[in-house]
Formats: sequence, structure tokens, C-alpha cells
Amino acid sequence: MEYRLFFIGLALGAYAWFSRGWEAEGGPDTPRKSALWHGLFLALSGFSATMVLAMSFETRARYISVAAYAVPVGELYPALAVGAVLGAIGFWRAWASGEKVESRRHFLHEDLEWADTVFSAALMASLLMMFVVQAFKIPSASMEKTLLIGDHLFVNKFLYGARVPLTGRRILPLSSPSRGDIVVFQFPSDDPNALHCGSVQYGKDFIKRLIGVPGDTVEVRQGRVILNGKPVDSEPYAVHDEQYREPQSPHAKEISPERYQELWQSHQLDMELQNNQRDFFGPVTVPPHAFFMMGDNRDHSCDSRYWGPVEERYIKGKAWFLYWPPSRMGAAR
Repeated sequence: MEYRLFFIGLALGAYAWFSRGWEAEGGPDTPRKSALWHGLFLALSGFSATMVLAMSFETRARYISVAAYAVPVGELYPALAVGAVLGAIGFWRAWASGEKVESRRHFLHEDLEWADTVFSAALMASLLMMFVVQAFKIPSASMEKTLLIGDHLFVNKFLYGARVPLTGRRILPLSSPSRGDIVVFQFPSDDPNALHCGSVQYGKDFIKRLIGVPGDTVEVRQGRVILNGKPVDSEPYAVHDEQYREPQSPHAKEISPERYQELWQSHQLDMELQNNQRDFFGPVTVPPHAFFMMGDNRDHSCDSRYWGPVEERYIKGKAWFLYWPPSRMGAAR
């Protein structure tokens, strides 16, 4: 989301910069130039507005471009269509009154003011979302009863260090991710076609509880977490709502510990075991610069038991404050 706003702000900022220079020179001197420039502004506006609205809709389309995870094809086509329609309307509108110098200057000045406003707002919002705080909506039941579907919360993005855009590097961290933290992260895969938990998860934001840090050995037996060889006795947040415990996959017994670790660490264990590792899993060792995540709703969570460790570069921030609904307002724990 933040990258879309950033690029939208840059595009309208560039439009405003050129418009300001043109206005200082007297503005467009022909109806065609006025119509093209006004049409371009409405096309940019329509494209940007559609992309912002599309942020709240889930897509499973293949991703493209350098910022692939930010602009999926399934949202790009409608945005281009809306931009083209509004651009045509803007061209006709400015062309119809383009013979008058006052009208040409009016369109240029009005578009410049709007572009300036959107540039400032989009750029500020994107920087806040990149480095400070971001709103997040709970999309699934994997964290119940701690977090419910539809809960809205703020994610603290500076606590673990500001993430440098498109690099995964972090600067000025105040603390490191710790066991028990509720963490928001991008799904840990660079393959836009890989299937995990029955569907493509690439590019999606997940929220889970951090169970294991680098060097920890994590195992699950009969649904119970065993950390560094000892059962975890205090997990008041964990929920098991099914009486039936899935048996261990017979194939898992045939895999050597080294191969098991390799499959898990390379995000391929779920495919090898056909997603049969909910109640019997591991043991695995969390690699350097990575973490083991689990949902609190243990019987209904697609997490590190299935798709492997979450490398540090995918982490976005720590769940901070639940602000909606008002009846549940408070710190996320």
C-alpha cells in the first residue's frame, strides 16, 4: 500500500512541477495543448484513485514489474481503463473551451493546485506508513481469540528499525523481534506462483505470533509446542478448538532430519508432506536472521509449520494498538 501511495505522489508531484513552470511562461497557447495536459491530469487521477480503492481487494493474479508485489495485473487493467476514460473526458472538456486564454489558464491552475495537494498528502502518508505506523485489518481467524476477523490495529514500523524500501535492510532499530511478539510481515516467498496452504500467498501481509528466534529448536507434538527440547507450558493465548489431533504423516518419518530441515527452510515442506503437519511437526532449527511464526488459533492457522521460517527482510512491524471496534480497544498482546 505504502509503495503505491509513494509512486502516486511522485507522479503528481512531477505533474505539478512541470505545470508550475508552464504557468510561469503563460500556460498552453493552443486548445490542443490545454486539452492534452488536462486529459493527462484526469487520467493520472483516475488511475491513482482506482489503485488506491483496489488496495482493499484481494487478488491472486500474477505479479509484474520491479515493484511487482505493489501492482498486480488484476488491478492494473481496471485502473488503466478508468484512467483512459477520465483522460478522454478531460481532453474533451478542455478542448471545448480551449479557444479562450482564460479557460486554458484556469484548467492549468486548477490542476496544479490539486496535483500539489495530492502530492503532499500521498507522499506524507506513504512515508508515515513506510517508517512509522501503518493501519492493518485482520483478514482471517488464525489469531483468534486474541484478534478477531475485522479488527483494526496500528502496526509499529520503527520499533524493529526503519526498513529501507525495496532492500529489506533496517536502520536504527530500537529492539529486536522477541518471543511472544505479534508481528506483521509479508509472506516469505519470492515465487509469485508457489502454492501454500492451498493457494497463492505471494505478496500478502500476514499477522502471527513469534514463537522461535534464530537458533531455537521448535517442535510440535500432539499440537503442543516444544521449544529447545522443553514443552512450552505458558501459552494463555493459544487456542485448540478441535478434539481430534491429526496423526503424524507416515512420509515425515521417512525423511532424514537434515532433509526435513532443508525442505522446511526452503519453504517446500508443506508440498512434500501435503500439508499434513499441523499437530506433529519438526524438530527444526530456526536459521540466522529468521523467525518461527504461529497463529494463536493453532488448529486453523497457516503458519511456519507449513511454509517455513520468516526471514527478517519480510518483517514489517509489531502489532501495537487495536483501535476498532471501540469495545476491544487496547494494546495488542
